[in-house]
Amino acid sequence: MSWHPQYRSSKFRHVYGKAASKEKCYDCVPITHSVHDNHFCAVNPHFIAVVTECAGGGAFLVIPIHQTGKLDPHYPRICGHKGNVLDIKWNPFNDFVIASCSEDATVKIWDIPKHLLTKNITTPKKELLGHARRVGLIEWHPTANNILFSSGYDYKIMIWNLDTREAILSNPVKVLDTHKDVILSMSFNTDGSLLATACRDRKIRLIDPRAGTVLQEANYKSHRVNKVLFLGNMRKLLSTGTSRWNNRQIALWDQNDLSMPLLEEDLDGSSGLLFPFYDSDTHMLYVVGKGDGNIRYYEISPEKPYLNYLMEYRSHLPQKGIGMMPKRGLEVSACEIFRFYKLIPTKSLIEPVSMIVPRRSESYQEDIYPLTTGAQPALTAQEWLNGVNKGPLLVSLRPGSVNSLPQLLEPEPPMKATDLTQYQGRGGKMPPEEMQKKSEIKGSRNQLKVEDRMPNNEQMHLSNGFDVFECAPPKTENELLQMFYRQQEEIRRLRELVNQRDVEIKQLELELRNLRMDTGRY
Repeated sequence: MSWHPQYRSSKFRHVYGKAASKEKCYDCVPITHSVHDNHFCAVNPHFIAVVTECAGGGAFLVIPIHQTGKLDPHYPRICGHKGNVLDIKWNPFNDFVIASCSEDATVKIWDIPKHLLTKNITTPKKELLGHARRVGLIEWHPTANNILFSSGYDYKIMIWNLDTREAILSNPVKVLDTHKDVILSMSFNTDGSLLATACRDRKIRLIDPRAGTVLQEANYKSHRVNKVLFLGNMRKLLSTGTSRWNNRQIALWDQNDLSMPLLEEDLDGSSGLLFPFYDSDTHMLYVVGKGDGNIRYYEISPEKPYLNYLMEYRSHLPQKGIGMMPKRGLEVSACEIFRFYKLIPTKSLIEPVSMIVPRRSESYQEDIYPLTTGAQPALTAQEWLNGVNKGPLLVSLRPGSVNSLPQLLEPEPPMKATDLTQYQGRGGKMPPEEMQKKSEIKGSRNQLKVEDRMPNNEQMHLSNGFDVFECAPPKTENELLQMFYRQQEEIRRLRELVNQRDVEIKQLELELRNLRMDTGRY
């Protein structure tokens, strides 16, 4: 029988929530009174969008992220819908484009000007007409540009290609008609090839969105599901809902077998909905309760017990909805790993809450900020519709680092001019075997040269956890990007080492010069 330690090591064990001061909150915001179970808030590094209460039609506000304090009661709104706005989502690849859906059965795409709004925006960039009843959910595709999913009370999910010049679209590229009741939640896996849905008929469905087929279906009677979420690349799903005894509950599922949950955990007896958020960089799960001020957070592990409780942020101010800042908008100098925006309608307030890892050092903490999803699409809309799958393009959060690559190139080993002329004379490219041999020989020579010049305590230097001279060639695009950023870090370190050597040489030259002058006097 194997022994398991009672305490597990984790760098996120002491993560704590820190609410913003009054000056950094958004005050006097007329938050919607709608009872629809959505976030009602969308955030990106430039703007915060909030669904508001208004008479006649539906509207939402778009406030610059740094414009905190009291909001002008006459602040301009985006008010082109004829019914209440039910959901809003920013385009993940364009911080100045937002989508909204409404009870008027339409989805609208809006262009937000880069300067401050001076008047109401009533004309959308595009209008999507296809649903027969009100539209309750919208989701952008995580890797393909200009692909939008919408879900309505007509029990249908529609896929829209926005890469067209038409201002009014009435024909979606695909209609998923596999549900028998209202869809309550939608979630994509990392590369957007699979879609998980939670339905009012208490079933979780795993769908291939391009084929329109249901791959897996959970029909578990003891867990009434409300929200479902993919857990990154762990091949697992998490759902929130209620148990048979009406306790709020979270359940963990194997993506390949939805017959039984891997784990069920009752939280409390409150009646508010639970919104799950997952951070694939830190493997942390946040569970936010609607109608209470608590935010519970866990760490997800691939092995049992899967779910490890960390802490709970408590507040006496209940939230009606919540927004989440993308990782590229966080303050890395303060070791901030997540940021929520709580909608508090009782005080007409939006309160930012930062999740912080306590660290003494003020330098960039690379272990808590791995490469994360950037703002560049990996695919065009047509490529995805044609069946291509690609993971998201990753970027580094290090201040001053290269934030994106223009394209993904296959890595090629460097060749000398003599090698090029030798193989050009044969009228073809260098064979892959020769290229592999040249790469290995040159890599070993570089390693010997660097080790000869470096002191003993720096010969085994690991860059981001591995030796850059002995790593295997990257096989996927994500590995290539990770290799690129690690090489950039290694180049920066070597430059600092060379500069340090130059300073030491100059100091030695000055000491030698002073010594010669002293000996000349005597």
